[in-house]
Amino acid sequence: MNLNQGKNKKIFLLRGQKRRILFSFLCNDKCDWNLQQLWIADWTPAEMEDVMVTDDRGDRKTDASGEIRPFGLRDKIGYMFGDFGNDFSFIFASNYLMVFYTKVLGLSGFVVGLLFLGARFVDAFTDVTMGRIVDYMRPAGDGRFRCWIRRMCVPVAVASSVMYLYFVRDWVYWAKLVYVIFTYLLWSSFCYTAINIPYGSMASVISPDVKDRASLSTFRSIGASLAGLVIGVLVPLIVYETDLEGNQVVRPVNFTVTAFVFGILAVGCYVLCYLLCQERVVFAKKEGKKESVWSMLAGLGKNRPLLALVCAALVLLLATLLSQTMNNYLFLDYFKNAKALSVVNVVGIGGTLLLAPFISVIVSRIGKKEAGAAGMLLAGVVYVILFFLQVKSILLFMVLFFLGTLGTGLFNLIIWAFITDIIDYQEIATGRREDGTVYAVYSFARKVGQALAGGLGGFVLTAIGYISEAPAQTWEVSRRIYMVATLVPGICYLAVFLIVQFAYPLTRGEVEKNTAILRNKRQEQAGEAGIQRDEKST
Repeated sequence: MNLNQGKNKKIFLLRGQKRRILFSFLCNDKCDWNLQQLWIADWTPAEMEDVMVTDDRGDRKTDASGEIRPFGLRDKIGYMFGDFGNDFSFIFASNYLMVFYTKVLGLSGFVVGLLFLGARFVDAFTDVTMGRIVDYMRPAGDGRFRCWIRRMCVPVAVASSVMYLYFVRDWVYWAKLVYVIFTYLLWSSFCYTAINIPYGSMASVISPDVKDRASLSTFRSIGASLAGLVIGVLVPLIVYETDLEGNQVVRPVNFTVTAFVFGILAVGCYVLCYLLCQERVVFAKKEGKKESVWSMLAGLGKNRPLLALVCAALVLLLATLLSQTMNNYLFLDYFKNAKALSVVNVVGIGGTLLLAPFISVIVSRIGKKEAGAAGMLLAGVVYVILFFLQVKSILLFMVLFFLGTLGTGLFNLIIWAFITDIIDYQEIATGRREDGTVYAVYSFARKVGQALAGGLGGFVLTAIGYISEAPAQTWEVSRRIYMVATLVPGICYLAVFLIVQFAYPLTRGEVEKNTAILRNKRQEQAGEAGIQRDEKST
């Protein structure tokens, strides 16, 4: 068989009932891509699985036409919609599930806190297990990670929606508990895990380029911000109303309707993410005996950047979600203006969207670590100032709140790029590519932060004397709500600043060095694979 019959020649491999297209791209001195046809008639299935098909950036070159489109805006928009879909359930649950459980179902904050904390013990197994599955399971025809978005988009939407069935309030107490435990675990520990971990891991195979990954992180944060904007503005207007005595009360039926509408919107967002994103980076099949879980955890335990980011994420989510949860009670019982909560949510999202167009410039000039640390310092200082001022003016609160969100928004716009940098660091340190496992550990830390926020919120509400059945709280209880909503986030944001500044080691220079090492590694592996096939064909 002639190895140089021409460019853009497709070779179809029959394996089972699937046809696969294999290309090996070699770059000449002018960096033009030429296709070398390979003789593969006598390859074994294992040999075919080992092939790495990449260019000098690590990008895979294959699609139906033989020419894959380069990384671009389409991928960014698609990845943005992925987190948009995620947060139709995640942000909605983080902000309003506690309210639904306490105000609609009548559960105590202490019981809800125990549920949120207990679920994290389940997540300790399901998150890591899902990470291992996506790392070691044979990729589907549509990629290693995209296939999970296709499989799980409907189940996660259904699981999220059934958590908000208003008629459960009429059940006996033990039946309510069974319902709450089952539906929450189904969504959080299984369905959401099965789509979020592959989605988050997918960023490392959409492009290996540092700037591309930073842009994916930015667009992911924009997606989260847009979801937060929709939820933050519309939900207070839909689920709250004012009674005849001027108190803010919830509308149970509207919780259920809103949850199902969000579920449908989430599926649409996931479909767009699946259609618009493309996996480009292919890695060699993992050989030898599968690494044990304990050995894997021991290796991750030596990953200093991962440990630092896990600690930072845990504290960050605790602060952010506790603040979001307590803001509901803050505007209901302290400011006594639930409608203003919509405006405050717009102000909060506005800081992130304002920074988004400039994030690439900020990162390229000062680095991700450096920018993130500065953002957390700003947010911490602003929240501590809010605590000491004890403001009663909603307008003044909004102004200071906006300044704080500039800091948190800056960090959130780049935090997902930290993960891809850590995945690269792990590969250099251990020689193994473990996208899903690394992301699973980080995802678990985020869930712990979410649980601590919900659990601590429930415990704090009980401790300060909050009575969920009461139409209005005493002034002393309202004042304590304000203290928790400002001081705790302020302390936590300052703690994140210290972690990122002094414990996280991946400076801009280190990231650029790691990227160069892996680019050279991809080139060598692709070249070796091509040489081996050429030798075998002769």
